[in-house]
Amino acid sequence: MNTAQRAASAGDRSATPLERSVPSPKLAAHSTCSCDRGHCSDEARSQDVGRRRLLLAGLAATLLGACGFRPRGSAQLPFSSLYVQAPLSTPLGQELRRALRASAVRLTDAAAAADATLAILSELREKQILSLGGQGRVREYQLRYRLAYQVTDGKSTVITPPTEILLKRDISFNDTEALAKESEEALLYRDMQSDAIHQLLRRLQATKIAKP
Repeated sequence: MNTAQRAASAGDRSATPLERSVPSPKLAAHSTCSCDRGHCSDEARSQDVGRRRLLLAGLAATLLGACGFRPRGSAQLPFSSLYVQAPLSTPLGQELRRALRASAVRLTDAAAAADATLAILSELREKQILSLGGQGRVREYQLRYRLAYQVTDGKSTVITPPTEILLKRDISFNDTEALAKESEEALLYRDMQSDAIHQLLRRLQATKIAKP
C-alpha cells in the first residue's frame, strides 16, 4: 500500500459515528420530496371522491325531479292564488298556511282576489274506548281526527264538495302513567293534524279547475 492510500484509509477511520450517520444533502432532499408527493396524492384522491359524490347527488336529484318527486308538503297546486277560510290563530290554520306557502301558491286576504277558496268546515278530535282490561279498566283507546273542507273557484262555484279526511291512531292506557299518556295523546293528535294537511295538499293538487 503506497503513502496516498494509507492516508485515505486513515482519514476514513478518523470519521466520527455521528458524521457517518448523517445522510447526504441530496438524499435528504429526495426523501422530503417523496413524502410531499405522497401527501399530494392522498389529497387529490380525497378531492376526486368528493367530486364523485357531488356528481352522484346531482344525478339522483335530476332523476327524482324527472319522476315527479317533490319534498313532502311542496305539491304543485293547479291555481296560483288561494284564499284560506280558516282561523289564523289556531294550530291548524297556521300549519296549513305554512304548507301552502311551501307549495309556492300565493295566499290572498280576500276570496275575490284568489283563483280558488279553501274553506275548512270543521276539525274534530275524538276519543273512543277500544278495549277493556280487568275490573273494567280501559286498556286501549282509539284517537280520531276529522278534517272537513270544500273548495270553490273565484265565482263561488263548488269545485270540491264538502269532503272529510279521517285519521285514526290506537294508544294503550295505564292508570299509573296517566301524565305520560296525556303527552303521548297530544303528540298523536298533532301528528294526525300534520298528516291530514299533507293529504289535503295532495287532494288539492288533483283538483280540476275549469279555465275561463
